[in-house]
Amino acid sequence: MPSPTSAARRRYRPSAAERDWLLRCYLLRATDSLAAAVVMYAVPLLVLTLTHSPGWAGLAFLLEWAPRLLAIAGAGPIIDRRSPRSAILVTSLLRAAAALATLAGLAVGTGPWLVLGFGVAAGMLAEASFLANEALGGEASRRAEDRAHRVQAVLTGTDQVALLIGPLLGGLLLLAGPALLLAAVAILSALTATVALTVRTGRPHLHLVTDTAAPRPLTGLATGLGVLRRTPALAWLVGALACVNLASGLLQVSAPITVTRTLHHSSAAVGLVWSIAAALSLAAVAAAHRAIDRWGLLSVGTASAAAMCAATLASALAPTLPLYAAAVGLLMAGEGAVTVVLRTARARLIPERAFGSTLAATVLLVLTPLPLAGLLVALWPADHLRLLVTITAAAVSTGTWACFRGLRAHRTSWTAAQDTEPALKAA
Repeated sequence: MPSPTSAARRRYRPSAAERDWLLRCYLLRATDSLAAAVVMYAVPLLVLTLTHSPGWAGLAFLLEWAPRLLAIAGAGPIIDRRSPRSAILVTSLLRAAAALATLAGLAVGTGPWLVLGFGVAAGMLAEASFLANEALGGEASRRAEDRAHRVQAVLTGTDQVALLIGPLLGGLLLLAGPALLLAAVAILSALTATVALTVRTGRPHLHLVTDTAAPRPLTGLATGLGVLRRTPALAWLVGALACVNLASGLLQVSAPITVTRTLHHSSAAVGLVWSIAAALSLAAVAAAHRAIDRWGLLSVGTASAAAMCAATLASALAPTLPLYAAAVGLLMAGEGAVTVVLRTARARLIPERAFGSTLAATVLLVLTPLPLAGLLVALWPADHLRLLVTITAAAVSTGTWACFRGLRAHRTSWTAAQDTEPALKAA
């Protein structure tokens, strides 16, 4: 007699048509994630190439990320009223059009403000398409039934690979000139739109931002902030994640300046640094599960946060490109591990009834340091950029230590569950 486990494994047998549909979903996720990754890392570098001004590069990062915060709150309700396929199709076509318009503008000699505008538009479209892809991933999981975890594993791996390849691809394309970079973004976006036309979807409910049929973003955010006020451990958690993002955001916007102006290497070296860092982050995320099983959430989180803070300081002092790349890689590895820890704790702390609203509020607060990092670089004197990184490293270290101390004081509220696996999958 077959065991229950064996029976469960045989329960779902997708047809050839369902397998084809799922492969199209994977391809759609891959092309969209790669286009978004190339834009995210290449726009500040493109602005620096055109202007040779660190201030402009910092402003590009600020303008690229600030509108994303609005997109997170507003895109979910819009996607709820349309299918994910339609949202991905529209955002991809708009991104392709924006890239081609920017390419045409540069050809006639317009200034860097056009690239800044492209960064704003591409950032907002990236968040909208991300939420739509999450909704499509939810539909794929429901279709897969007991194999849903395998679908999510592939989707998560796809995002990580895009973050690994995107910076390197953007740096290499920029060596041949801004035109090739923008053309590549347009091609990837057009390919995404083409694949989206072949993916038939229903209209699944998007729980990532809201849990009502016609939500109001401001009402949902107020509800989420109320949960934060009533849950001290969650507030400390958000603070820790914000500190992590301030450090990584500052490195993202300052790396092109440090590598090209201070260390005197090409734009391709910037992409190589971030690709190495992404690979180390992926390895750290993969290893975090076993480490948590052995030493616990709090110990792994504290050690990872300490490594991240030390790496931020080391990046400001590194005299050569290999040492700088090692520091950035260690920072991203520490960030990857600490993010697994903090997302696991967050999954336990957010109440089920207000999960969508609270998650939206936490995401907004956690991402706020990214445009702040761009503003700091834009306003800081370019010749003393490493001093800014040093000061930020000290501030991040102090803030992270305070947040983990607060988490330790309220650890009973987020360590009650005995099994970490479900939370890790939810993260």
